[in-house]
Amino acid sequence: MNDMLTAFVLPLVNIIFLDLILAGDNAIVIGLAARNLRGPMQRKAILLGTGGAIVLRIIATVLVVWLLKVPWLMLFGGLLLLLIAYKLLAGEEEDPDIDAGKTLWSAVRTIIVADAAMGLDNVIAIAGASNHNITLVVTGLLISVPIVVWGSTLFIRLIGRFPWIIYLGSAVLGYTATSMITGEKRLEPFFAEHPLLRALLPVIVIAAILAAGHRKRLSRQRGRTPQGGASH
Repeated sequence: MNDMLTAFVLPLVNIIFLDLILAGDNAIVIGLAARNLRGPMQRKAILLGTGGAIVLRIIATVLVVWLLKVPWLMLFGGLLLLLIAYKLLAGEEEDPDIDAGKTLWSAVRTIIVADAAMGLDNVIAIAGASNHNITLVVTGLLISVPIVVWGSTLFIRLIGRFPWIIYLGSAVLGYTATSMITGEKRLEPFFAEHPLLRALLPVIVIAAILAAGHRKRLSRQRGRTPQGGASH
């Protein structure tokens, strides 16, 4: 039972959490793309668009899981995920420029294309957290993406009310990134010779991401204060 918990349940929870943390932009895309539609048509566009996005996301993640077996790509993916973790905390995500669809299929197409273009962070994070387990990838996405669709507004409000969730998400991404880096086949002999470094690396990396991201976040907030007037 403990082995099953370690090998499947905990990584699955990790995947779902990462996908929810990184899904803010995707939720915004869904809302913007379908905003010109009304009633049942809007719900249908969201359902079909999200369904197509799920299929594309699963295919992309499976491909990345396979690609991460290529030498040095685990290292590259881990470094890229470190950058994503920093940007998440620093608040450097760009607002998506999404045209609202005027028909059902134009909205569906917009949702699928925009999600594919913006989903690189999700794909790399989930591939890294899955330990090359395709079942974990598919199960995690099938659980988390519908939550994003129907609970996106609630989750975004939750993050706004409890900012520490973003810090926790960045820390989890940092841990996943270091696991990918230390799991790189070409670097295994080095880390085998330096077990202390392997143990300390996640702590050092997470601390660096949280410190740098927090400093940047505060700097951006101070920079926006004059333009916001004297509102409180």
